[in-house]
This record gives sequence, structure tokens and C-alpha cells, in this order.
Amino acid sequence: MTTTTMIKFKPLHDRVAVEAVDQEEKTAGGIIIPETAKEKPMQGKIVAIGDGAKDEQGKRIPMDLKIGDLILYGKWSGTEVEVNGKKLLIMKESDVMGLLA
Repeated sequence: MTTTTMIKFKPLHDRVAVEAVDQEEKTAGGIIIPETAKEKPMQGKIVAIGDGAKDEQGKRIPMDLKIGDLILYGKWSGTEVEVNGKKLLIMKESDVMGLLA
């Protein structure tokens, strides 16, 4: 199974479940950002992945992402859901813009 032990959820096909990573609460100059002024996070950690999409012949296309990857995604990407009390974003692998090192 390709899910972590903290959640019991498996996305279908080429979807991934992402846990948003909180942004810094201070600017580089040391100014503290209030909760109401924070932007929606655009970085996250993959916590579950699907098996991959299928091509025209029905052959499974493997996922490039894996559980634990830190990713960058669009500000309005994915659908917010709550699974076992955890807030997650469900999005297609193609919505992920890149991996963070």
C-alpha cells in the first residue's frame, strides 16, 4: 500500500494527497505576519499517491512522485478535504510544478 501510517487514504489513478507546509511567520526583515494576512501555502509534502493513470492501451503509467517528496504547486491547485482529522489537498500529479530539494 502506498499510504503512510498516519492516514488511511489512497488517491485514485494519477492523484496525490498533499499536506500543506506552513509558511514562515516572519518576513526576512523580522516583521511578524498575522494569521489573516498569510497567503495560501504553495508548498507541501506528499502523504499518499495513487497507482498512476492508464494510457490508451490500458498500460499503467508509473508516478514520478513518491511519499515524502516536498513539492511546489499552484496557489489554487487541488481540492481541500479532511481525512481522519487532517486537512489535505487532493490534486493530479500534473498540477505539481516541481520538487523542492
